[in-house]
Amino acid sequence: MNKPTLRILLLFIPAIILALLLIFTSFYAYWNLASPQKTCASCHEIGRSVDMFALSSHRTLKCSECHGTALSNGIHSLREKGHMVISHMKNKYHDDIRMNEEQVNEVMLKCDRCHSSEFAGWLASGHSLSYGDFLLNEKHNKTELLNFDCLRCHGMYSDLDITELVEPLDIKGPWKLKDELLTNRSAIPCLACHQVHAEGTPAARPDYATPLTIFYQRKPAVFKAGFYNRPDKIYYTAENLPKLNLWEGERPVKVSDDPLMRNCVQCHAPDARHQAGTSDDRTPRGVHEGLSCLACHDPHSNDARQSCQDCHPAISNCRLDVTTMNTTYTDPNSPNNIHRVSCTDCHAEKTFSRR
Repeated sequence: MNKPTLRILLLFIPAIILALLLIFTSFYAYWNLASPQKTCASCHEIGRSVDMFALSSHRTLKCSECHGTALSNGIHSLREKGHMVISHMKNKYHDDIRMNEEQVNEVMLKCDRCHSSEFAGWLASGHSLSYGDFLLNEKHNKTELLNFDCLRCHGMYSDLDITELVEPLDIKGPWKLKDELLTNRSAIPCLACHQVHAEGTPAARPDYATPLTIFYQRKPAVFKAGFYNRPDKIYYTAENLPKLNLWEGERPVKVSDDPLMRNCVQCHAPDARHQAGTSDDRTPRGVHEGLSCLACHDPHSNDARQSCQDCHPAISNCRLDVTTMNTTYTDPNSPNNIHRVSCTDCHAEKTFSRR
């Protein structure tokens, strides 16, 4: 090759690179600015999710605001999108694309932008525990053997089973995670209870021209909570979850009809015999029987410290200051455990005052 030809080629190479960069930039800008129907939904695998999203309370957002773009995570995103293109070229289609656990946690971190109060409450609650918190807890691991069912409530989005997450599976220890990068990963992300694409209506001002619609005739809210079932990889909304049947000996315990409580009892559940107070059951009994968990607990922070004051004055009809009683919050062994406290825990059976 003579020098003039080489010189011409060297001049064209930058022009070719610039043209390719311009094409890529234009396509990338179009993909992020165009409507989902012309981009994401054009792939039949994602069409179902886009259809659900169109009915959700998040429908005014762009897909990229939660899911990010092809360059959101640098090489990781490019590699992931590259795998999708290769799969299409090999005719390996998937009718129902699901996010893996890493993607679920990435989406969760974006919830804070719009739901900062709820996110802060979750962060301060027991539900913000990480894999390290629950798999390396010596006190728990020495009393209860780690098993596959642990991931039903902690790590329900995990791509691995319990044998691939932690070792050894015994009650002696010491325990360690097989992948230390999982130590700080959230074990109960927002999507464990919330489905971003669930049907809903964006918040709006009421019609002040018809005052009755401000409250009395307002349409009931669609329940935003539910439960992600790990074995089926299906999200069940709260109203579609079964109501708990609970027993205290031979006596059936009255359980609240609140659909949101059905979500709580998927994890805070009794044993296989459905006996109250067994396993992790905290269903109210005694004087509080029939109340919903949400009557006392904030749904995101789980805080219940001020809940007594919502129903009880400082000096009650029985002349006891219930706000100073030794309850579950201060002592798990309290005789006044608010989940099962009865009248006779404070009063002798025959000394109730009628005043």
